[in-house]
Amino acid sequence: MAKGRGKRTKNTTDQPAAAEASDTGPLEGNYPIDTGTATLERDHYSPEGWILKVNGVPSSHVDLAAPERLDFEYMRWIAALIRSRFAPAVFDGNESKLRALHLGGGACSMARWAAATYPNARQVVVELDGKLAELVRAWFDLPRAPLLRLRVGEAGEVLRSLTDATRDLVIRDVFAGDQTPKDLTTLEFTAHAARVLDTDGLYVVNCGDTPALDNAKREAATIGSVFKYVAIIADPPMLKGRRYGNVIIAGSNAPIPTGPDFTRELLGGGVPAQHWEDATVRAFARHATAV
Repeated sequence: MAKGRGKRTKNTTDQPAAAEASDTGPLEGNYPIDTGTATLERDHYSPEGWILKVNGVPSSHVDLAAPERLDFEYMRWIAALIRSRFAPAVFDGNESKLRALHLGGGACSMARWAAATYPNARQVVVELDGKLAELVRAWFDLPRAPLLRLRVGEAGEVLRSLTDATRDLVIRDVFAGDQTPKDLTTLEFTAHAARVLDTDGLYVVNCGDTPALDNAKREAATIGSVFKYVAIIADPPMLKGRRYGNVIIAGSNAPIPTGPDFTRELLGGGVPAQHWEDATVRAFARHATAV
């Protein structure tokens, strides 16, 4: 299951010796952060690729030479969903700016992808771990404000502070270990996401789950209770309850578009994915209780 974040803990003496951030770019090593230890490793299959682990769990992959490259399959599925709703060509001019909020930062892989795909985008990345945010800014070539702002804070508190109808896209990718904190999965939290989204805004969550799919059912029920339309993307073995993994759930008050290009993109790549539209998702979650 990709993406993990350890709970807030203090560093202990049996951890590997900590490295220091470099002004010249990323360096392999273990780095103390507010929630434990960040480990930066080279991707030996890509000369400019880096893998970030938080407390031993893979959190992000970054390719410095190709920000549009997303190594984690679930991020590719999110990217396909975003492109299906917000055609990049529409945002080429200075008048149209995609407004994105990322709850959960990691190495800002999705934010880097969005900046490459929508050059005029205005993005805010919310990261709980202040030290990790500082390291990521030092390591990787992130766009500067106002194009991309890194905001240190708790996702729920930041979301509640935002003004109505000020975002086109909200992505929730927050984990404590292998689970999203429960308070970020509730009806109240989801209602705030809907509130800050504009009329055709898109809410996307990364749900980590077991073969029982209990989390996905509850999250689909919750998102479906707030938004008029809901969709799911995951690989078929995951949706058949055969493994642990990631389920992408999206909600919107405008129809979530699909089409041949979208389907081809989901079927491509190393892990082909399946897309469920609103009726299928609601049937899947019909016995689940909204959080």
